[in-house]
Parts: sequence; structure tokens; C-alpha cells
Amino acid sequence: MTIDWKKRAQDYQADYLKDLKELISINSVRDDEHKTDEFPLGEGPTKAMLKFLSFGARDGFKTQNIDNIVGYIEYGSGDQTMAMQAHADVMPAGDGWETNPFEMVEKNGRVYGRGTSDDKGPALAAYYGLKMLKDSGIEPKMKIRLIIGTDEESDWTGMKHYFEVEPEPTFGFSPDAEFPLINGEKGNATYVTSFGHTNGSDFTLKTFDSGLRLNMVPGSADALVEVGDNENFVDGFTQFLDQNPIAGDVKSTGQGIALHITGKAAHAMEPKNGVNAGTYLAKFLNEYPFKGAAKEFISYLAEDLHDDSRAKKIGAAHVDDIMGELTMNVGIMKFDMKQGGSVNTNFRYPKGTDDQKILAHLQQAADKLHGTVKEINNMETHYVDPSDPIVDTLMHVYQEQTGDLDSKPEVVGGGTYARLMKRGVAFGALFPNAQDTMHQANEFQPVADLIKAMAIYGQSIYELTTK
Repeated sequence: MTIDWKKRAQDYQADYLKDLKELISINSVRDDEHKTDEFPLGEGPTKAMLKFLSFGARDGFKTQNIDNIVGYIEYGSGDQTMAMQAHADVMPAGDGWETNPFEMVEKNGRVYGRGTSDDKGPALAAYYGLKMLKDSGIEPKMKIRLIIGTDEESDWTGMKHYFEVEPEPTFGFSPDAEFPLINGEKGNATYVTSFGHTNGSDFTLKTFDSGLRLNMVPGSADALVEVGDNENFVDGFTQFLDQNPIAGDVKSTGQGIALHITGKAAHAMEPKNGVNAGTYLAKFLNEYPFKGAAKEFISYLAEDLHDDSRAKKIGAAHVDDIMGELTMNVGIMKFDMKQGGSVNTNFRYPKGTDDQKILAHLQQAADKLHGTVKEINNMETHYVDPSDPIVDTLMHVYQEQTGDLDSKPEVVGGGTYARLMKRGVAFGALFPNAQDTMHQANEFQPVADLIKAMAIYGQSIYELTTK
């Protein structure tokens, strides 16, 4: 059967955008504070997943909700399963939006809203790619499942549960990254470094708060301090703002001086794309004679971690010829006078090093400041050989539809559900040289790119499951 995939995708554009608008309107940030037995990760992620399933039921697919934390849309039958793994949850919106992050706005050929790029827009494009097959009467030679998780941006609880109760798919891809194709993902390890709560009297750090998630570069930071000379301290802060790539403000309160810094949020897989407001705030505070654990917390951030996404200062830097550089993101930083300080660091590491080596370097740095380090989680490196048929097929479809014959499969620091399958790769939907706004304010995706991705997904599913 000959199908004009690009034309067919264009025919679906109006319906696709209508469905996407419904998905974006659901605030599907994981919400543990309001979790219940019915909504184990909060109401939003489940509702967004169920919305995906409702589209599948509407269009005549088999759907399955597994314990309100993961679900799938299924087409075809057979001993083998081709899976597309996507997610319905989103990152917290954060500050700096020019539109309502949970109301899709279409302007200048783009759709704006949290999830348009990561991952509701691409996931829905993959769904419509599957819908093309069904609507064309094409029967695959195997089972196809679009699996929708509900907390990819945190602990992967839903998708991990899927693999506990369902067989591992034979092969597949995750529409949650970029084109042309990602066949390797770095290891992903997260640590927390803890400090005490002691303080000084002349300079007192009362609170310090920066960061929303481990896998985001913090876009803002706040601290409350008491100092001996308020005027000189405020003048120093104003001068610091002028000399660095940040904005901010300072004000006197009944409890002390409140400092605020605005940097730039970004995805943790490449911290250089952001400006870490938290470590910049620590850099400023480090110029003053704070004492005790408060000073140790500040020094750790300012001297060992600030502006060093390759972890050279602590000695953890490593480069692999295939998988590239180790990267470090300082994601969450907190201090108060009762609980003490904590710093969460997230590392994306290539072959040739591992989580235990990184832990040793972190602990060595923390030891000098009476800090303790604990590993929170770790995922090993993932790599699918470029000669695997899934890589060959997907690259062929991408090249045929785009004419881009120069791009090659890539290894990245981002982590996708694809790594849960031995033969899993990440595939789209961000095109080369397109602006990446994942995890940032004013997240958007060009409509033309989403429709182009839909066409690529449709042909890819066809090639993988019917030949």
C-alpha cells in the first residue's frame, strides 16, 4: 500500500490540535502532597493519562488503565510487541511565562504551553501516527502499544510498574527527545549532600531555597539573611547583579534581608543551556563571613559546584569517545536553621565511570566541609548498536521524509523510557537546529514540526510492524 504520509498528517492537523489543547489544559505536574489511593501521584498526571486513553477508546482502539499510574492504547496482535513509550506528566511551570502554561496558545505558527514539546505534543503525534494505520485499514503483523506513563519527570513509578506486570516489549521507541534518533543514553545518578544547621551571629543564613526538580537547572533562588551592615550588604548585592548574567532584587523585612535571584531554567541534561540561580546566590553569599554549617553549605555550592557542569572541581570529570562528557546539574538547594542544608546533584555519565566513582568524588569534597553524601538513585548507561534493525529502519524513514542524509544516531545525557527496553531508542520530536524549550518558561513547539513528526511516526510504525 502506498500512503502519502505527509498529506495524511496534514489532514489530521485540526483534530490533532483540538486534542492537544485538551491535554495541555490538564495541569499534570506530579503532586505527592495531594496523592490519594485513587490518585497515587496526584490527580493531574492520572487525568492526563486517562485523557490519552479516552482518545484511544473514541477512535476504536483497545485501551487499558493499570492502577491509575500507567495505561496503554493497543492495536494489532501477535507474539511480538512494538512499543511507543511516552508520558503525560509535565514539569512544574515555574516563573517567566508570558501566557498561561496550562492553556494552549497558538501564535506565529507555534503552540505554547507546558507539555507542547515535552511530552504531550510528541506523544499525541505518535498516537496520530498509529491512528493513520488503523484508519487506512492496515493490519500490523504484531501487537502495537502506545504506553503512557505518569511520572517520567521524577521517579518513573508508572512505567516501572508497567514492566512489573506486563512483558517487556520486543522493541520500540520513545517520542520524547529529538530527531534523527538517540541510540545511547548516559547513566543517570542523583545524590544529596547534607549539612548541619549551625550558624554565625554577625552574619546569619536563616533560609536558602532554590530549585523545583532534580532534572531542572534552577531558574530562581531566594535567601533570608541577617547581617551587621545592611546598607553595605545591599550595595554589594546590587553590584553583584550588575556583574553577572542574572537579575534579582533585595528588600528588608521584619525577619531580615530577603534576596532573590533570577537565572534561566533549562533541562538538566545540558546545564550549560541554563543559568543556575541557586549557585549564583551562593557565590554572592560566599563573599561574606558566615559561620558554621551555614558557611559550609554556601562554600560547597560556591566553590565546588558553581559554574562547573563538567564536575572538574570535584575531580569527577570524564569523557568517553562514543558517549561524550559527564555532566552535573545542581538541581535543589535548601537551608534552614532547624533542618540544616541539603544539596541535590544530578549526574549524566558516560561509559568508563559509574555512580560509585562519582559518589567518592562528592564525598571527598563534602568531607572538607563536614558534609555527608547519599546516593538517591541511579540508572546505568543504555546503548543500542547502530546496526540494530530498529535503528536502521527509523533512520531510513527520517532521512526519506526530511532529506537530511547527514545526521547520525546520537548519544545524549537525557533519560527517556526507551532505556527500559533492551532494543529501545528515543525518536523525535525535536528536529535538528530547532529551539529546545523543554523544562523552560514559554515552552513551545512549531505546529509544522509536530505535523511533520506525525508523518514520520506513521511511516515508522508501518515500516516496523508490517514488513
